[in-house]
Amino acid sequence: MRSFVHRLLTRPLRLPAVLGPKPQPGDPQIFRFNSEREQIIAEVVRRVEQHFAADPKKLLYALNEAGHAEIRRLSAQGDAEADQALGSWRRLVKRLGKMSDEERTESLRAIGRVMAEDIAGNFDPRVYKLATRLIPGVLTAVMNPMGLPTQLLAGGFSQLDALISAEGPIDKLRRLAQIGTLVLVPTHSSNLDSVALGYVLLRADLPPVVYGAGKNLFSNPLISFFMHNLGAYRVDRRVSALLYKEALKTYSCLMIERGYHSLFFPGGTRSRSGTIERRLKLGLAGTAVEAFSRNQTHGLHRPVFFVPATLNYALVLEAETLIEDHLKGAGAARYIIDDDEFSRVDRIYAFMTKLVTLRSALVVRFGDAMDPFCNPVDDEGRSISPSGKPVDPGSYVSRRGVPSVDPARDAGYTRELGDAIAQAYQRETVIIWTQLVAHVLYRYLVWATPELDLFSRQRRRGEVAMPREQLVREVADARDRLLQAEAEGRVHVGPVLRSQSPERIVSEALSAWRDYHTKVVAREVGDDVLIEDPNLLLFYQNRLLPWAEELATEETLAAARSIVNQGGKA
Repeated sequence: MRSFVHRLLTRPLRLPAVLGPKPQPGDPQIFRFNSEREQIIAEVVRRVEQHFAADPKKLLYALNEAGHAEIRRLSAQGDAEADQALGSWRRLVKRLGKMSDEERTESLRAIGRVMAEDIAGNFDPRVYKLATRLIPGVLTAVMNPMGLPTQLLAGGFSQLDALISAEGPIDKLRRLAQIGTLVLVPTHSSNLDSVALGYVLLRADLPPVVYGAGKNLFSNPLISFFMHNLGAYRVDRRVSALLYKEALKTYSCLMIERGYHSLFFPGGTRSRSGTIERRLKLGLAGTAVEAFSRNQTHGLHRPVFFVPATLNYALVLEAETLIEDHLKGAGAARYIIDDDEFSRVDRIYAFMTKLVTLRSALVVRFGDAMDPFCNPVDDEGRSISPSGKPVDPGSYVSRRGVPSVDPARDAGYTRELGDAIAQAYQRETVIIWTQLVAHVLYRYLVWATPELDLFSRQRRRGEVAMPREQLVREVADARDRLLQAEAEGRVHVGPVLRSQSPERIVSEALSAWRDYHTKVVAREVGDDVLIEDPNLLLFYQNRLLPWAEELATEETLAAARSIVNQGGKA
């Protein structure tokens, strides 16, 4: 089986000549992308030119900045591909001072074209139809090969339905997708997030989306094949040039203007600490606000609906690398991690093999939709003001009844939107049993070592043991408090926490960690549970930071406050 998975993940894929019918009336907008792709690229180039070329000084600065940024990047990259491109950029920088404005504009146009071509995605309806037939079977084969014949005879793949569940106002989202453009803004925990979301959208009968994916993720032939043909556009985070960033934002804006449902990860990158994202990077998500404004100026009153979502994993594929990166402070220095578990076939295989033994391994929860100005929307897509009355979202981008595009104004709306999304993340988080057990164990570690700071405590491996009976008792108490918070609408509790006994919850959490992570997280020694890896406990328990104090007893309150304080500094 391992050799099969290895071949599956590394063998180049070729698409058969005929896989299914061409796009039909009523198909989602994305099915028509390839017929519009050239128009979109041409419009990206035109707008980038318009943005920079109107002012000769701005044009010269943009080209000079792009040239030097690319020379630095390509020189550090140091491979044959980089060497080939270096010469062109060096010649451009050398000639810039002698070029006329017309020549500079032509250079800008040529560079913008190359960047837009590199960014632009692709969508093949044949691949989509192939994926809808094959992906559930492939996932079942990888995760539970012995169960594949049974699933086929049963006519479905209920195994995946048990592993991955979706919650929230899904029926309402289906209706809104027919009325306007959905912009999904989920939390980001793993490079598997976009794959999981794609499967959930498919199963929930929600339309496929376009989304930006780091260019480094296209290195795996299998993943690249599906991402390239199912709407993903490439985001090269190594490129810092203003020209590139403008081209990327313009592409995103155009896609939403044209009614393509989209997905952004406002956290920017995976949560290295495991916490719920609070400081959001809304550069690309902000293009949806601009797209709405632009459509209004052209008399196109298509609504844009932002949909927060949380992805809640029992196990996180890259947890070991992410938390170590966070604690080393490396997260601020290296935006792209290319040596984590996602890059290794054996770790993906181990992860999938373990997931199949878990119940509710991933819960995707969709929140209520809001318009670009943070107003909730009803089932008919109407924006509802704080007074409870319908309001025209177009009025937010109009002055004296005339809509306009105002970058400063739209940036303000985007900041407010970021706050609203962050609040929705906390409200729509689903607490998973591994996270709760990790929190109780880590809280005990803090209680037992009150004199230590965060980094000293993380080195206490295999030195602190919690009585198992006490662990079960405190898990039971914390679970009851979470259920009360859920009744008040402040959080959601996963199905395993809700339905299983505290004793079973503890046993399943210890088993999940033991059978997947290369490091022992915690293990039973006699009547105690010995804490072996505080780093991974910290990663999983960080999801509960907003509720740490209310989950504490009088005896553990000081430890819980310490956890909250260290989380605020992280």
